Formats: sequence, C-alpha cells, structure tokens
Amino acid sequence: MSNIKISFPDNSSRDFESGVTGFKIAESISSRLAKEALSVEVNGEVWDLSRPIINDAQLKIFKWDDDAGKQTYWHSSAHLMAEAIQEIFPGTKFGIGPSIENGFYYDLDLGDHKLTNEDLNKIEEKMNEYIKQDFQFRREEIQWQEAYNFFQQKGDEYKLELLDEFKGEKITLYHVGQFTDLCYGPHLPSTGKIKYIKLLNVAGAYWRGSEKNKMLQRIYGITFPTKKELDDYLFRLEEAKRRDHRKLGTELEIFLLTPKVGGGLPLWLPKGAVIRETLEDFLKAEQKKRGYLPVVTPHIGNINLYKTSGHYPYYKDSQFTPIKVDDEEYLLKPMNCPHHFQIYAAKPRSYRDLPIRLAEFGTVYRYEQSGELNGLTRVRSFTVDDSHMFVRQDQLKEEICGVIDLIQLVFNTLGFKDFTTRLSFRDALNKEKYGGADELWDRAEKEILEAAEEMKLKYTIAKGEAAFYGPKIDFIVRDALGRSWQLGTVQVDYVMPERFNLEYVGNDGQKHRPVVIHRAPFGSLERFIGVLIEHFAGEFPVWLSPLQVAVIPITDAQNDYALTITQKLKDAGVRVELDSRNEKVNYKIRDWETKKTPYMLVVGDKEKNSDTVSVRRHTKGDLGIKPVSEFLNQISIEIKEKQLTN
Repeated sequence: MSNIKISFPDNSSRDFESGVTGFKIAESISSRLAKEALSVEVNGEVWDLSRPIINDAQLKIFKWDDDAGKQTYWHSSAHLMAEAIQEIFPGTKFGIGPSIENGFYYDLDLGDHKLTNEDLNKIEEKMNEYIKQDFQFRREEIQWQEAYNFFQQKGDEYKLELLDEFKGEKITLYHVGQFTDLCYGPHLPSTGKIKYIKLLNVAGAYWRGSEKNKMLQRIYGITFPTKKELDDYLFRLEEAKRRDHRKLGTELEIFLLTPKVGGGLPLWLPKGAVIRETLEDFLKAEQKKRGYLPVVTPHIGNINLYKTSGHYPYYKDSQFTPIKVDDEEYLLKPMNCPHHFQIYAAKPRSYRDLPIRLAEFGTVYRYEQSGELNGLTRVRSFTVDDSHMFVRQDQLKEEICGVIDLIQLVFNTLGFKDFTTRLSFRDALNKEKYGGADELWDRAEKEILEAAEEMKLKYTIAKGEAAFYGPKIDFIVRDALGRSWQLGTVQVDYVMPERFNLEYVGNDGQKHRPVVIHRAPFGSLERFIGVLIEHFAGEFPVWLSPLQVAVIPITDAQNDYALTITQKLKDAGVRVELDSRNEKVNYKIRDWETKKTPYMLVVGDKEKNSDTVSVRRHTKGDLGIKPVSEFLNQISIEIKEKQLTN
C-alpha cells in the first residue's frame, strides 16, 4: 500500500500508509491523545476518527477543549437520544437533530403523544444504558435511490423531503444501535465516549421553521465528559433564568410587550426610556468628539429606494407588506442606509469634504415569525445606532480603525471585556449571492484584514458570512455568564455607491466613487439592552441605572430635610426619588433593594442635625454616615467616570 503525507498545524509532517484513520494517527502520537480525540479535520472538513484517509492531507485532531470536538460530541449525543426515543416510542418520525452552541436538540413527530418530564427521565435512563453498551457509530455511503427506498419503507416523510434536495447525489447515513439517520456527520467512535447527560426541556418547533408546516416537539439536551462540567452548566442555566431580561424587564418596569400593540413591538416604560436615553447620550457625545453629523430620517420610504439598494429583493420575506399610497408603494423602513445615501447625494461633494460621517438612532422594521420573537432580543421594530461614513479610498483603513476604537470604548465602558471578532468575507465559490466586482471585494477584504491586524483584534475569518454588498467585522461579546452575543458591526461597501451613483470630485477634477462604511456599535438598541439586563442581572452601574438614589426619611419629622437633599441631588443631575411613604424604614429599604436601586440615603434626627446622610449600597449594606457634600461629590464622580462598581 502506498504512503501518504500528513501535515500537522505545527508545520511538521509524517508519512503514513494510505487508508490510515485519524484515530491511528492520534495513537501514533500518544495513547493519551488517542483516548481524548473526538474527531479530526482533514483538509478543512471535519471527519470521524474511523474514516480512512487515502490522500495527502492537512490534519488537525480535535479534543473536548476544541469547539469542533464539542460539536462532534453533542451531535453524537443527539443520535444517542434518537436511538433511545425510537426504542421507547416506536413509530416516532424524526426531523433534524443538530448540535448547537450549547448541546443539541432533536425535532420529533410523536403523533398525539405529548412529552412530559417523566418521558425525559425515561429517555435519559435509556441513553445511559446505551452508553454502557458502547454502541459503535457507523458511517455508510449509499446511492440516493437506496436511501429514498429505506426511508420510504419507514414512512418517514421528513427524511424523504430532505432527500428530495439531494436527488442523484451520494447519500451518507449513520447507524448507532438500531437507529439510522440521514447525516453528514461526523460522530464519535462509540456511545461510550459520552458520560453525563441532562435533557433540559421540550419546546414546539415548526418543521423547517415554517408556520405553514406541522408543529413538531423539540427536545433540548446537553452532555459533558465530567460531572463537574455538567453541574457547572446547570448552575449557569439557573443563573440565566434569574437574569432573564423578560422576567427582569417586567419586575423592574423597563419595557412592556402586549398583544394589544402587537408581537415584537416593545413599549419602553419610563425607567427603560432612561436607560435608552443614557446610552444614546453616551454614544452621541463620543460621536460628536469624532466628527459625526446627526441626521433624522422617516420611518417609511418609497419602495423603489429599497429596490435600488437591493434590500427589497434580497430580504423580501423579512419585510412587511408594502403600503399603497395613491399610485406609489411605500415600505416600512427595513434599513437606514438608503435614506442616508439620499442625504449624501443631495448636493455636490468634493474630496476635501470627505470623510462625511452621518449618524442616526434610526428605527427600522422587520417581519419576524411569531415563533421566533423573544423579548427584546428578537423584535419586529428596533432602533439601530446607525452611521454611514463616506470616505476616499486612501482614508478607508484609518476610518475602519477609528470605528473599531469606538466600539472597543463602548464595550469596555459597559464591562464587556471579553470579546472577539469575526471577519465575514464572501464565499468566492458562490458569487451570485453578492453584488459588486471581484476587484472591489478583494480590496475591501484586504483593508478589513489590515485594519484588524493593526488594531490587534482577536479574529476568525468566516467565508460566506458577508453582507450582500460587502465584507464586515462582527464583534462577538461574552457576557457575565460566558454566553456569546453578536453586537457591534463594521461593514465596508463598494456596491451601494455604484447603485446610488454616489460621487465626489477628486483633486484631479474628475468624478470618483466614495467608499461607504456601515457601522453600529450597539447594533439593535433593543437587543443590546436585553443583553445588558442579563449581563448586569438588572443591577446596572450607577451611571446607567434608571434610578440612582432613594432618599428615605425615618419619620415624617425628617421629610423637609429629606426633600432638601433630594433637590440638591436633582440639581446636580442625579436621578433620585424621595420615599415619604408611611411605612417602616426597614420595609422601605427592602423594597428599594428589590428594585435594585444603587444607593439609599437614610435620614433621621441625627443626620438632620449634622447635615449628613446614612449611606446604604445595594447588596453591600450600610456604608456609614457621610456629609451630604461628600456623598454628592462621590456619586458625581462615579457617574461622570461611568464606573462599573464603586
């Protein structure tokens, strides 16, 4: 048998016999690596450890610590769960069962049976049985017709529908125990690799995400190689429930969602409006320092505007039905950029005018299916901290770096210290998805890559994730629970200037196209605040808290003094409320603690006679007695410096 060359990430290489498996390669390096290996990457594609490698290849070995290793582990766990379900509920029809960011799910058609917690316990028990039996995962390639006949005999219309999309192609099946699924893989060598299981919950899910299709039952689950990891995850899950922005948003009176207004259309209550305005004021002040110009645009526009931009044909299914007015059609604004382009094009521009940075907190509208709406994080009406920057080519990289600096400032100010970036580039093998010439895409991707290097960003490159008009930098933030959120974005656009015929006169007297940068540090303000609520567990830093101080007189005899303190704080710009209710002071303190108010100033005769206040800090308790002037100076600094903790 001939030899093949296997190259490793450290640039070393070794010769192996053709047909060697990833497991054998891992074993040749060390027995420990072979034990810990879960899957391998062969020339950029993730494979099973047991799959023969017959040609020269670049190879990576994935363990639990690698994202690809976790995905293999969880995908295999989904198939293990399906095998258990098939045994307990014969005749079940299976939709899809992928791994997800944390764990896995499977969509199921169980006829009239509605799954219960008792069912989940039975499925877990059966999965543990199969783990002990250590069933092998076996990959099989067959002809399309053979696969079709197999699932037709089982009466599984869901698999048949999926197969219709691959007619004439080779089909991959995976077998484990008595369960067989239509699947690309990869999978673990055997079920014995899976150790600790928790099936989390059951939800409804339309087949293939369409409300026109049947509602299936979806079981979510998670597995880990150690009990400690499972316990830690379940603790974080409970903490996430405690921090749920939908629950806290109601309790803290931040926002309201009501069917009387409509799904996905949040109402901002006074406290929520204060948070919004505070964030807006913060960003507007920073933008003003950096030369941004404020603009305001309407909530609807002529549909031809969005046909020119390409948003209407590209995103037609996610937009509301056009509105007929006289002989014209209008659209609820899905994007702010076409409006900003009209502002730029309203008068002649010179190369000396550039860069021009237009900024707006602009509300846009998207049609989301009702099943996908989720508090503030998935809505139908949201406000974007949008800016469109019109720059010369020689200014592009400097402006991208400036935007990156602004986004980093926003994240650091709000306590998001752990973030990475994704450089979303075009899939060069699928160019019909994108507009614009190849040379413009190549130039834009080069500038983004150079800016990311210059700003020392931690980044990955994602081919095929670009917007239709240009590549982008997406910022991925980890919150206090370690969950990832895509928030800020920077996008380079050579396409829209062509479509809207945007021009400036260069120093050569000729007309040139500007380059457009789209950027939004917050992204959707609704989504950003939803993430902030959960990140801070509703306990906002003082500068961002809707109410910063509660003044609590012990008896009515101190009401006048408490009112004087309240007015001093108001005059200094502090958000303060006087609590003169006829209740005991301990009740008032507990109430303000529940409302997560950062400071409580308790005043009795002693404080009144000495012009002091007794200071209490949320979750920290009594901080002692301080002169009013000292406390006012302290909180003013805390607010001005946007401190995260005192």
